[in-house]
Amino acid sequence: MQVFALIGGSGTGKSHRASYLAFKYNIPLIVDDGLLIRGSSVLAGKSAKRETIKIIAVKRAIFQDKAHAEEVKKKIVESGAEKILLLGTSEKMVLRIATRLNLPAPEKIIKIEEIASPRAITKALEIRRTENRHVIPLPAFAIKKDFPGYLIDPLRSLWGRSHREDHRKVVIERSIVRPLYSSFGSFYIAEAAIIQLVQHLAAQTPGVARVGKTEVTARPDGVATLQLDVNVYYGQYIPQVLREVQRTIKETVEYLTGFTIESVQVTAHRVEVTGTPNH
Repeated sequence: MQVFALIGGSGTGKSHRASYLAFKYNIPLIVDDGLLIRGSSVLAGKSAKRETIKIIAVKRAIFQDKAHAEEVKKKIVESGAEKILLLGTSEKMVLRIATRLNLPAPEKIIKIEEIASPRAITKALEIRRTENRHVIPLPAFAIKKDFPGYLIDPLRSLWGRSHREDHRKVVIERSIVRPLYSSFGSFYIAEAAIIQLVQHLAAQTPGVARVGKTEVTARPDGVATLQLDVNVYYGQYIPQVLREVQRTIKETVEYLTGFTIESVQVTAHRVEVTGTPNH
């Protein structure tokens, strides 16, 4: 496989120009901030921009988590692609990404200064510093399912005019997001709505007779903790029922709201004998 790399400091506009480079060199795959992207779809991975702590986001971007790396490696092989573009802040970073994804070292490394003017880089850095906005090389419709609850703005660019060596013109769609570890901006979900969602999910879990007291604690950085009491039908294996409640709530609430659920504490309040178990 041919490996290309685009390197530049954080906020200099790498993701903004990744789609154009992929178009120019006929590269079907892009690895950007923990995601494996093909065309307008995410094939695998989890974006570093979904992490709530910056250092964890960095680890996500370099595929330090083995399960994350394995998922992306598998999809790269399954894709059958012959070219891939890696994005990173330095040559050392893209080499590390290549190693963790079992890819050859990049044969062509492009620096952001080679494809963006000093003025464009300065502007990108200023936007990152003042607004903390990040570009994802995907159209908005494709990114919503991977970034639920995010502030997403579509971005369309016509490439070709400023690149004299390439007379082709192409309109490329990307999206702008704010990572969780920066801020949620004006994003807001009423606590009562989350409580109703949690109670509904718990009540639909097999073995749960009814849902009692429910509390939600949400921080401004988008991290939430949940506590709830449930009654369990007699004859059910209580630990298994409680684990299933935890799993269902965490996965569904994170997907629908964009919040990171730090913990779900479920307490079996009592056992109910009457009624029909929820199967």
